[in-house]
Amino acid sequence: QVQLVESGGGLVQAGDSLRLSCAASGRTFSNYVTGWFRQAPGKEREFVAAIIWSGGITSYADSVKGRFTISRDNAKSTVYLQMNSLKPEDTAAYYCAARTGRTIATQIPHYDYWGRGTQVTVSS
Repeated sequence: QVQLVESGGGLVQAGDSLRLSCAASGRTFSNYVTGWFRQAPGKEREFVAAIIWSGGITSYADSVKGRFTISRDNAKSTVYLQMNSLKPEDTAAYYCAARTGRTIATQIPHYDYWGRGTQVTVSS
């Protein structure tokens, strides 16, 4: 079992930055691929970014490429999502997820563990 706890959300203005953190506990964190997903009100949960266990391979949704950066610190069992140039359309609950294996995945069913989410609200 892996427990995931997100933090760092908040209310910001368009153009601002935020860094989300996802702290993991339980089994060896470095064995897992981790990802960030988001869900806006009335919309389906969608993939944002993912990173493999070594940090050497990442993947991003087109909507956040060039603005968001995912990283991880296995020594701290923490994954980060640096979000720059935020837009109102980035407003959503952001969820951290982890999956066994060592390949990137962008679909929800491929992830085994989920956090409870942290809210990000971007005002215009």
